[in-house]
Amino acid sequence: MIDIIKGTIYEVQDKMVGILVGGFGLKIATPRGSEWIIDQQVTLYAYLHWNAEQGPSLFGFPTAFERTVFLLIIDCPKIGPGIALNVLHQLRPGQFLEIVTSQNEKGLSSVNGIGAKKAEQIIVELKHKVAKLTSNGLLVAPQEAQENFMHWQQVSEVLSSLNYSKQEVQKVLQLLTKKYADQTVALDQLIRAALALLSTVNPAHIDRA
Repeated sequence: MIDIIKGTIYEVQDKMVGILVGGFGLKIATPRGSEWIIDQQVTLYAYLHWNAEQGPSLFGFPTAFERTVFLLIIDCPKIGPGIALNVLHQLRPGQFLEIVTSQNEKGLSSVNGIGAKKAEQIIVELKHKVAKLTSNGLLVAPQEAQENFMHWQQVSEVLSSLNYSKQEVQKVLQLLTKKYADQTVALDQLIRAALALLSTVNPAHIDRA
């Protein structure tokens, strides 16, 4: 098994980098190849995928956390590495986990190659796995992303404990993830915002919030 690759970048593309390692040039699929520059020294966390028709493909990620999220995605039935790469090309790992936790099917279906049905499938398949791995300390994000992700989990748990329905919780979390996209928000602020939305008895009011 190939775990880590260290070398010098000699080529960059949107979702691929070429790395010179010990006299060999490796083409490695990666979510955001354009973020690196030629001649940069890098360390990638690797995954070797085997396809019966196309043979081996090598994937690389800047953190072990991102590789773990990638492996979670391809563990879903009928979800291959190409789709997983698209997900992490358009969403940061922490953003993807927030979408899964908040069951934001619309947010996930905006990714190229993922329609509404596939987004629902991925979320249903992963929401309990993500919660279990996180609670057991097996899915460890960089500190800021981990804190943000845990906040969304706690908001969901608080609302459920207050006897709001699954549909109400899901809808409010979708609205909040859209409102606070790419922001780190305090837990108490998220809970207050969620309760403010849920204070409207008519679900149609929530839809227009």
